[in-house]
Amino acid sequence: MPKLTFFNLAESKRKTLIEAAEKEFAKSPLYEASIANIVKMAGIPRGSFYQYFEDKEDLYFYLLDEKLKENKVHLITLLREHNGDIIGAIIELYHRFLVMIPDEEERNFLKNAMLYATHKVENSFTNMFHASQDNDYFTEILEAVNMQRLNIKEEKELSHILQIISAVAFHNFIEKLSKELSDEEAMKQFTSRMDLIKRGIYKSE
Repeated sequence: MPKLTFFNLAESKRKTLIEAAEKEFAKSPLYEASIANIVKMAGIPRGSFYQYFEDKEDLYFYLLDEKLKENKVHLITLLREHNGDIIGAIIELYHRFLVMIPDEEERNFLKNAMLYATHKVENSFTNMFHASQDNDYFTEILEAVNMQRLNIKEEKELSHILQIISAVAFHNFIEKLSKELSDEEAMKQFTSRMDLIKRGIYKSE
């Protein structure tokens, strides 16, 4: 996590540093990214960087977590729009993530995160909806999901379901990138996998 001095910066300076980091991480995966390039683009001394972050990995995972938070907020909205249908909401969320990423820079940042994924990167994705990460957020999910439709006995099982779904989405996206699948092919594949999960977790109607 960033140090307190980062959050005490003027908003414009924080924004400049974050934009410089996004450019560098979009151009290069984490292990190749250069702090020297980041501070040069941001127009700050190298020593100042270490007043804000422990190292480039600290900055990288801050950026990644901030981007994933946006999807967490979207999921709550989509669950309400889909009347608590968790699979329907997840499919739409994945579609937004896949084809509605705002710009090429953000797309390349996420592409590098996926293609050069470490165990820590994978955990960031697969645990993004897990109860242990944010209990208040998980409570919101519980309130938005139609639990009556699910074939589970305990609320904590929903956390496991979300973790499984996140893992499938993560590896589906990696497969899209590594095999150079079109958005349509990736969506068809993901929807098919979600349908399989749906058969296992939804009650028979």
